[in-house]
Amino acid sequence: MKRILLTLLFLILAVAGYYWYKFSNAGGGDTGPKQEPIALKKHSDNFNQAVSTAMNAYFAMSAAFVDADTSKAKDNGRKFIQLMDSIPMDELKKDTTNIYDAAIGSFANIKANAESILLQTDITEMRKDFSMVSENLYPFFKLVNYEGKSMYWQNCPMAFGDDKGANWISSTKEVVNPYLGKNHPEFRGTMLHCGSVKDTIKAQ
Repeated sequence: MKRILLTLLFLILAVAGYYWYKFSNAGGGDTGPKQEPIALKKHSDNFNQAVSTAMNAYFAMSAAFVDADTSKAKDNGRKFIQLMDSIPMDELKKDTTNIYDAAIGSFANIKANAESILLQTDITEMRKDFSMVSENLYPFFKLVNYEGKSMYWQNCPMAFGDDKGANWISSTKEVVNPYLGKNHPEFRGTMLHCGSVKDTIKAQ
């Protein structure tokens, strides 16, 4: 009789232990720490150098617009397009926050507007395309966690008229306006420094 009671007690304890284990681990079989997405914060030297070289062509294009030199603007526009193509965008596929598709969208818009500059004959239209290149570069840098030297997001409130402003990216804080420039037919260089810094694009 005593043996039967001990056996029953053992069975009861075994069943109780089973249910205690089951309910204490409710909510999934994997009890380890959850894997959180890790944003890509470190690009290769190749990626950073390619971006820096492409932006040097962009800055040269901006300087050409300051001088109202459409030939140089187009020459540097071509260089800019070629150098953008050298950026190893596939690196962004490593990012677990899935920024690749969004970055590729901005990248395509940047190139399309740069290519439009090459087709224009009127400097005002070229400058408008340049402003669209800039408008797409700015979110691109924010998106990919830019890691190069600081750049400056600048704005001229009257780039294309009293109420039609435009933005651009500069390598320096000093405002040198690519839309009104040195040889504007109306302002004759008096608005060369018209504008202000709206944001700093810097390594994150």
